[in-house]
Amino acid sequence: MFKKYLSSALVILVTNLAFGATAFAGTKADKEAKFAAKVKNELVKLGTGTDARVEVKLRDKTKLKGYISQISENGFVIVEDNTNTPIEVSFSQTKQVKGNNLSTGVKIAIGVGIGVALVFVVLFFLITDH
Repeated sequence: MFKKYLSSALVILVTNLAFGATAFAGTKADKEAKFAAKVKNELVKLGTGTDARVEVKLRDKTKLKGYISQISENGFVIVEDNTNTPIEVSFSQTKQVKGNNLSTGVKIAIGVGIGVALVFVVLFFLITDH
């Protein structure tokens, strides 16, 4: 009986070692580079111009609120709401970015969805009247 439990425990331990998850520790520079690339991709999706509204928190705890006027390889330019002055921010300085800008496709989809919903509501009331 003891051999049976011991062999079962060994099978479980060996399986755990064989299929266990390994964690690869990355350097701080690697993590910052990945985060900077993520921030850049999100800002590119958001776009530039007065419709590209963002709130940015920097690593030095500074908060900026405005719109993105330009995106470059190493950073972006945000025009602050209060002062209307452009401030250049590098991706490595950025801690958090919150933005809202609906693309044209999303705006069209929302409009079509509202139109279809209105048609169904009108049809529902026409059918229930008869």
